[in-house]
Amino acid sequence: MKDKLVKGVAWLGAAKIVVNILALCSTVVLARLLTPADFGLVAIVMALLAIVESVTDLSLASALIHHKNPSEDHFHTAWSLNLTRGLLIAAMFACAAPYVADYYHDSRLKEIMWVIGASIFVTGFNNPKMVVLTRDLIFWQQFVMTVSQKLAGFVVGVTLAFIFKSYWAIVGGTVASQLVGVIVTYLVVPYRPRFSYRHTREIWSFSVWLTLGKMINTINWKFDHLMIGSYLGTKSLGFYTVGDNLAAMPTREAIQPLESTLFPGFKHLVHDKIRLRNAYVSAQGVITALALPLGVGFAMVAHPLILLLMGEKWLPVVQVIQIISCVFVLQTIGSQVHPLAMALGETKVLFKRDFISFFIRLPIIIAGMFMAGLMGVVYGRAISGTISLVINMHLISKMIPLSVLSQLKGNIRSLLSVVSMAAILYCIKSLLVLESNTSGLVLELMVLCASGAISYISIHVLLWHIMSRPLGPESEALRIIKAALARIKAKLSK
Repeated sequence: MKDKLVKGVAWLGAAKIVVNILALCSTVVLARLLTPADFGLVAIVMALLAIVESVTDLSLASALIHHKNPSEDHFHTAWSLNLTRGLLIAAMFACAAPYVADYYHDSRLKEIMWVIGASIFVTGFNNPKMVVLTRDLIFWQQFVMTVSQKLAGFVVGVTLAFIFKSYWAIVGGTVASQLVGVIVTYLVVPYRPRFSYRHTREIWSFSVWLTLGKMINTINWKFDHLMIGSYLGTKSLGFYTVGDNLAAMPTREAIQPLESTLFPGFKHLVHDKIRLRNAYVSAQGVITALALPLGVGFAMVAHPLILLLMGEKWLPVVQVIQIISCVFVLQTIGSQVHPLAMALGETKVLFKRDFISFFIRLPIIIAGMFMAGLMGVVYGRAISGTISLVINMHLISKMIPLSVLSQLKGNIRSLLSVVSMAAILYCIKSLLVLESNTSGLVLELMVLCASGAISYISIHVLLWHIMSRPLGPESEALRIIKAALARIKAKLSK
C-alpha cells in the first residue's frame, strides 16, 4: 500500500507543481492588469458561494469512499443528489443577487452572482465515479483533471484580462475551470448516469456530520471576507484575499498531494491501531518537514517577491502574507486530524471541533477588525490559528495513542531547523544592500532562497545524525531516493 501511496503522491505532486506555476502566473498577470477592488468584488461572491455550497454539501465522495462496496445505484444516487444541489444553489443565487447588490451598494455583484450561480448548476453534472480511482489509491485522474481545469482557467482569465481589463477576467477564468472539470470527469471514467434517490438515507447517515462540520467551518473561514467587504471596502478585501491565497499557496500545494492520499490510506488500517498510529506519525512528519520551510521561507521573501512580480500597489499584502503564512505552517502539525477522523468514522468529532472553533475564531477576528482594521483581522487569524492547533492535537491524542507532547517531539527536528533557517535569513536580509530594481530584487530572491534551502536541509540532517538517525522524514526521503535510483539503474541496464 505504501508504494501506491508514494505513486499517488507523485501524481498529485506533479499536478500541484503545474497548478502552482499556473496559479502564480495567473495571479501576477491579473494583479498587473486589474485593481485590488476588482479582486475584492469577486471575493464577495466567492465567499457567499463557499458558504452556500457548504450548507448544501453532502460529502458524497467521502461517503462513497467510506462505503465497503458501492453499487451502481449508489453512484446514481450521488449523481442525482449533486445535480439537485447544483440546481438549488443556482436558484438561491439568482434570487439573492439583487439583495446582495443592494447591501454592498454595487450593482455589478448582481451579474456576477447570476453567472457564477449558473456555472455551479453545470458542476452538478460531475461524474461521481471519479471516487473509484481514489478509493483504489489511483491518482493519475486527479493530475489530468486539476491541470486541465487550471490551464483552462488560466487561458480564459488572462485572455479576458488583456481584452477587458475588468473583474470579468476573474469570473471568466473561474467558470471555464468549472466547466472543463465536468467534461474531464467523464473522459477519465466512463459513466452513464440516471436519476435515483434510492440510497439517499444511507449516504446521508455517513455524511451528515461532515456536512454540518463543513458548513460551520466554511462560515468560520469565509465570513471574515464578507465583513471586510462590508466594513473596510472591496479594496481592503482585495488585499486580504490575494494575500491570504498567496500565503496558503506554498504550504497547501506542497502538502495537499500527500493529504489527499491519507483518508483512503488510513481507511485500510483502521483495524490495526498500531499500524494506523505509525502511518499517521510517518505522514505527519513528512508533511511538517515540507510545510515549515516553504511557509516560513515564503514569509521571509514576501517583500521582494511582491515588489518584483506585482508592483508597489500590492505592497500592503506583504504583511498579510508574512503573518498568515506562518499561521498556516504551524497548523499543519495537527491538520491531519481530518483524514484520521474520517477513516475512523468519527465525523461527529470534526463537527464538534468546527463548532467550537467557530465561537473562538469569529469573535477574535471581529474584535481585531474593529480595533485595528485589516491588520487586526490578520492578527486575529494568528491568535485563533494557534488555538485551533492545540484543539486539533488534543483530538488526535484522543483518537490514537499519541499524546500532544509526542506529536511535538515527532516534529522537533523540523521545528528547530526552520527556526534556525529564519534566523539565518533575517541576518542575511539585514546585511544585503541592493537596489530595488528588477536585477536587485531577483538577486535578493536568489540569495534568500538558496540560503534558506541549504541552511534548512543542513541543520535537519545534522540534527538527525545527532539524534542517532531515528525513523522520520529523513529516512523516508532516503528510502524514496534509493528506490528511484534503483529503478533508473534497472532501466539503464536493460
